[in-house]
Amino acid sequence: MRAPGPCAECGARGAARYRCPRCGSAYCSVPCCRTHRERCAPDSPRERAAAGHGPSPGPAHGPWSVEDILGEEDEQDRVPLQKLKLLGESEELRGLLLNPHLRQLLLTIDQAQDRSSLMRRFMQEPLFVEFADCCLRIVEPPEKENVLPE
Repeated sequence: MRAPGPCAECGARGAARYRCPRCGSAYCSVPCCRTHRERCAPDSPRERAAAGHGPSPGPAHGPWSVEDILGEEDEQDRVPLQKLKLLGESEELRGLLLNPHLRQLLLTIDQAQDRSSLMRRFMQEPLFVEFADCCLRIVEPPEKENVLPE
């Protein structure tokens, strides 16, 4: 697995884990993706070369799909869409997200340049740990140990 290069938008070194599906430019975060999307030439050489090849994205996906953003090296960390939908159905998670402090923590992470160090810091906050544990229980329920089959 090769290390990520610098972000074409903000210049952060070793942070560009995502690529533009139109031009192949590397970027590191949602804010950088948005900035790039505004400036990306829709008639780039890569897009012209791909014109007419393969199915076009449906209206639900738009021009940016998860497959376009995630590279092969990210595939092992990817959570299937079916399991992500379970997050939206969880009453426990909904209850946690009513907390304004937790919402502020999540916004701070979303807007941060250095998410990994911020995540390490937030994992010291009991409320954030409770949120993370709740999400993990939903997408990866613990296997029952020492249970006899019925």
